[in-house]
Amino acid sequence: MRFKAIFANATLANAVLAAALVAIPAVLLFTAGCGGSKDITNSSSGGQSGSGSNPSGSTAPAITSQPSSETVTAGQSASFSVTATGSPTPTYQWQKNGVNIAQATSSTYTIPSTATSDAGSYQVVVSNSAGSVTSNGATLTVNSAPSGGSGPSASALDVLTFHNDISRTGQDTNESRLTTSNVVSTGFGLVGSMNVDGHVDAEPLYVQGVTIGGASHNVVYVATENDSLYAFDADNYAQLWHQSLLGTNESTPSTSDVFGCTQVSPQLGITATPVIDLSAGSHGTIFAVAMSKDTNGNFHQRLHALDLATGAELNSGPTEIQGTYANSGGQTTFAPQQYEERAALLLLNGTVYLSWTSHCDSTPYTGWIMGYSESTLQQTSVIDVTPSSPQGQGAIWMAGDGPAADTSGNIYFLDGNGTFDATLTAGGFPSSSDYGNGFIKLSTSSGLAVADYFNMHNTVTESGNDQDLGSGGELLLPDLTDGSGTVHHLAIGAGKDEIIYVVNRDNMGKFNSGSDAIYQEISGALTGEIFSTPAYFNNTVYYGPVGSPVRAFPISNAMLATSSSSQSTTSLGYPGGTPSVSANGTSNGIVWVVEDSGTLGILHAYNAANLGNELYNSSQAGSRDQFTDGKFITPMIANGKVYVGTTSSVAVFGLF
Repeated sequence: MRFKAIFANATLANAVLAAALVAIPAVLLFTAGCGGSKDITNSSSGGQSGSGSNPSGSTAPAITSQPSSETVTAGQSASFSVTATGSPTPTYQWQKNGVNIAQATSSTYTIPSTATSDAGSYQVVVSNSAGSVTSNGATLTVNSAPSGGSGPSASALDVLTFHNDISRTGQDTNESRLTTSNVVSTGFGLVGSMNVDGHVDAEPLYVQGVTIGGASHNVVYVATENDSLYAFDADNYAQLWHQSLLGTNESTPSTSDVFGCTQVSPQLGITATPVIDLSAGSHGTIFAVAMSKDTNGNFHQRLHALDLATGAELNSGPTEIQGTYANSGGQTTFAPQQYEERAALLLLNGTVYLSWTSHCDSTPYTGWIMGYSESTLQQTSVIDVTPSSPQGQGAIWMAGDGPAADTSGNIYFLDGNGTFDATLTAGGFPSSSDYGNGFIKLSTSSGLAVADYFNMHNTVTESGNDQDLGSGGELLLPDLTDGSGTVHHLAIGAGKDEIIYVVNRDNMGKFNSGSDAIYQEISGALTGEIFSTPAYFNNTVYYGPVGSPVRAFPISNAMLATSSSSQSTTSLGYPGGTPSVSANGTSNGIVWVVEDSGTLGILHAYNAANLGNELYNSSQAGSRDQFTDGKFITPMIANGKVYVGTTSSVAVFGLF
């Protein structure tokens, strides 16, 4: 309150204030308290100008374009926008069912991946010093994902793809059981184990309410490097089914086969996180890629589609993965022994997208992305982003992150070090179509084609020094609005050069030899290489660099902070860690990350609002919560439990 600035004499001020309060209707008095809502308009005003002071030269806000109602299917995004005038520039506060939404203070409010619990009425209060106005209510209807028969309906608790959604945010905002108060070593820890036949490098997935054997189960799906897929009961950890994806007279290759390396050890079977479509087939379908070797020494990469309830192969699968792509010398051909599917699968508009990294970095290898119809398992599109074989390289690793996608059907990923052609076309694209070591956007409207890209000005030097951007994964940020009301569509990525790159998805910056024409570039904030994927929650981005604490970077005015607002007290060794976040809406945010400490892994839980506050780690109770750890493990949180892949199981953490 600023009455002192208006009245120099305190006595006079008190008298005038007392008189003014008599004249104010009682219904408005509750808004005057400090820290309470400043909205004093009726929520049914329907866009009419609200009451408030009108200083000289100021005009109260007026809404010129109201938010519109939306109907979506769970998992899709929803967005509400308002256009308003007023001087000074108005501020915004979105509400759901009349209750303020935390951090929703832009002219646009977006829910990147909707759940049925998001349904309701949304409105926005527009305010400035001259008054305020409340928009019409816009109704959000969220339909459950359609089921192809007796399969489960989509639940807000389901985890159907790597890092929770196709933006790869890593946030589960429907977690009501785990809180910043009860995740402590005296009440939380290792509660069970799901034993399997090999390393679990893929993130486990979770589906509620799957009917198996005549009973409804909450199910965790687990893929192993021994070419197996499992379904476990999430509540009692019993195995529900197990399916080997090996063909007749086939075995899972050891990683030392042919090339003698141990980048994934000791076997190389299913490395990439599968993806689930609840609407496909009679009970829902899980898609996975498995590598195998037959008795003649031939290697195979195959795409499988399995029934969620039975594990049976569907759609006449599996499909042998093959591919050719034109290059300057004729064409390059996909050779299955040269590659592994490390990056998670992406399901987008009925197509399963696969992306390939090198097996042991043994040339020749290039940057393949392929699309397969989920209903027929037949290839529908293919592209090679570094086709100039044999020097192409530029394979897609991303530490297990999957390609991300926006609502327009564009795909985004980070490419590994490889050939980049600095000779550009008139449109600014490499003349030989080599995009090694880049941040790439693909259009899917007519097959796969590069729609835009960003390469740093020193990309060739960095590739030569093995400082590739593709060691880390990308993340698509929700729509952000700056102080002028401009909405920005941004993506973020970082790799071995320890620089955070924020690109405008509508104009990524392409290549400039002198400097980077990019939305935002932050040096010196990570203090460690990135072999992991960031997470997003509550207007904050979380990174887990090598040899560094986990760091939080808040977003303000559509810009990422140039230094971390908080960091963990523990530093992560190689390869750092991929954070995942659990929260109940915007409250009780917890950042989870697995530290590879050698033979044993350590699960850490930090308060998302202040990473310096470690709530729990699995070494606090001695040997009680110990588990063996592999590299690049991403924790999955669902329905009060945290699932962590190990060398022979999935360790389950929860409340005692």
